[in-house]
Amino acid sequence: MSRQIRIATRRSRLALWQAEHVAARLAALHSGLVVSLVPIVTEGDRIQDRSLASAGGKGLFIKELENALQQGAADIAVHSMKDMPAEVPAGFTIAAALERGDARDAFVSVQHASLAALPPGARVGTSSLRRQCQLRHRRPDVEVVVLRGNVDTRIRKLDAGECDATILAAAGLERLGLESRIRARLAPAEMLPAIGQGIIGIECVQGREDILALVRPLEHEPTRTILAAERALAAALGASCESPIAGHATIHGDVLRLDGLVGSADGTTILVDSIEGAVRDAATLGAALAEKLLAAGAGRFL
Repeated sequence: MSRQIRIATRRSRLALWQAEHVAARLAALHSGLVVSLVPIVTEGDRIQDRSLASAGGKGLFIKELENALQQGAADIAVHSMKDMPAEVPAGFTIAAALERGDARDAFVSVQHASLAALPPGARVGTSSLRRQCQLRHRRPDVEVVVLRGNVDTRIRKLDAGECDATILAAAGLERLGLESRIRARLAPAEMLPAIGQGIIGIECVQGREDILALVRPLEHEPTRTILAAERALAAALGASCESPIAGHATIHGDVLRLDGLVGSADGTTILVDSIEGAVRDAATLGAALAEKLLAAGAGRFL
């Protein structure tokens, strides 16, 4: 068994928090294990002047980390699973999924207490097509403006008056100690979350049994199950960063419920549906929900 492990991570404060969290968990599990970080600036971090959809999608945050794994410069990569493309590239595997944090989106504003409290014409900053779609559908009277950057950058832009409010992942704010900035948590019925939101995933090269043995104890089985359902939905839809889609799975006893959404970029049309079934059929349920949404006409938005 390897006695050292190197973690590839983005350089943002949230990414570093996640990598350090994984490092601390691994060090606590394995006496004598030497854990180090390999911070990398990704293409997605470098592009700040346009949306991810126009720049090339979610893979812009992932490719350099996977290159580090492939070239032997790192042993694992730590990701926010909402940033992962629906299909993991050949030769790689998600070795562990940590217990999910709060999957909800959070409404953040200096002056306004909730999305409903925003006055007509208020500017809401977000670069997510998923959030833009649902915002425009729910509040067609507000102006949606592109707001790029990491969590700290977006909050700084909000405080500087570039927008009146923004929507951020609640889990990310909590992990950065910024929970006090949350004015309201948006229920999934109000803003359906991104696929994998709130879940930290560990990726490695397939076949690294030494690494798998080290990280496997971090696996949280219920989180892996709901992640399988959500990612199967995204994969069956052929979704990308250019597609306004959302999905959120929950487990109630032996039953898994999956809610899914596909919409138009301008928010004029959204298709929402759900499915329930046995927990053991998580991936099958995700694919089946995709079929229901496609049958309802989702294909024209993908």
